[in-house]
Formats: sequence, C-alpha cells, structure tokens
Amino acid sequence: MFNIALYQPDIPQNTAAIIRLCSCFNATLEIIEPCGFHLDDKRIKRVAMDYLNKSKIIIYNSYEKFLIKKKDSRIILMTTKANKNYDNFKFKKEDTLLFGRESSGVPKNVHYNSYERLKIPLKKKLRSLNVGMAVAITLSEALRQNSNL
Repeated sequence: MFNIALYQPDIPQNTAAIIRLCSCFNATLEIIEPCGFHLDDKRIKRVAMDYLNKSKIIIYNSYEKFLIKKKDSRIILMTTKANKNYDNFKFKKEDTLLFGRESSGVPKNVHYNSYERLKIPLKKKLRSLNVGMAVAITLSEALRQNSNL
C-alpha cells in the first residue's frame, strides 16, 4: 500500500480531492501540519463527501515527527526542481510519495531528507500541475509498476 504525504497543504479542496483519490486506490494519506486551513473545513467535506469515512488519514503535527515515523522508509519527493522523471524510477509498495504546498513547494531541508526527487515532465515554460493531478499521475504509475491497477 502506497502512502501519499502532503507537506503543509494550503488549499482544502485539493486535499479533499486527494482524500477521495487515496480512498479509491487504497493509499494512506499523511498530512504534515500546519495546514493553511482547518481539517474540519466545510470545503473538505463538500469535495471529499463520504470518502472521509472510508479513508486512512494520518496527521503529523510537524515535519520532524513525520521524519521520525519514516526513518526506515523511502520518501520520494515530487518536485518541479528535480532532474529525474517519475516514469524513470522504480517505485516500491512501501514508498511514501511526498508533495509540497501548492503555494511554495517545500523548503531545502525536505529536499535533502528525501530518498529521491522526481518530476512530472511538462511542456517548456509551464510551471506546474495542480497537486491533485500530480498525485493522481504519480500514484497511477506507482500502482501500475506494482501491478495494482
């Protein structure tokens, strides 16, 4: 089972869509606080609908607590600043796929603490995808590689 981790997400609707995605593909969602919203925000409930009750969600009060829990795991950071493409990487079922804040990504120390940094290649001069889209693309490839799709 893959883990999807969100580093201090700041858009509740994106987090809610990722909750639904994780529920549908049996992935655990890990949220690293602080968030830019309260987790009981009505916008989350509106988009996540009844999937909130069907999802496995773990909340970490800080990035440091997340790292302690993940000390024996591979953290794969998805970032536009990577050199290696996600489809040239062999995912393992125990991997944690980490995604940054919609507004600012992740700080340098998060880059340094990651096992690997990967990107989704985009057309030149375009910055990034919506984080929910990036999660869907990456999780789909990880599941495909591990024959779970």
